[in-house]
Amino acid sequence: MQTTVLNYRVIVEPDTQTGTGKPGFTAVCPTLGVADDGDTIEEALFNVKGAIEAYVQSLIDDDLAVPVDKPERDMVTTTQVEVHGNLQFA
Repeated sequence: MQTTVLNYRVIVEPDTQTGTGKPGFTAVCPTLGVADDGDTIEEALFNVKGAIEAYVQSLIDDDLAVPVDKPERDMVTTTQVEVHGNLQFA
């Protein structure tokens, strides 16, 4: 059986857990549309890694193409903007 190592970009954000209202973190893999959460950053990353592995394995099992990040093509960055007026944050 062939083993391939895939690297995926993951974004982690502070969040409030559904149901409990407890503060926690959500980790999202935008390339696959997979997300999971946890009480800590480490737990959210661990959980999303399991979700990514399960999703990718399901694609392989169904003989479907597996989306991958292309760091040589994609640019990940942030930008700053200035706005005027009364700003309310979500």
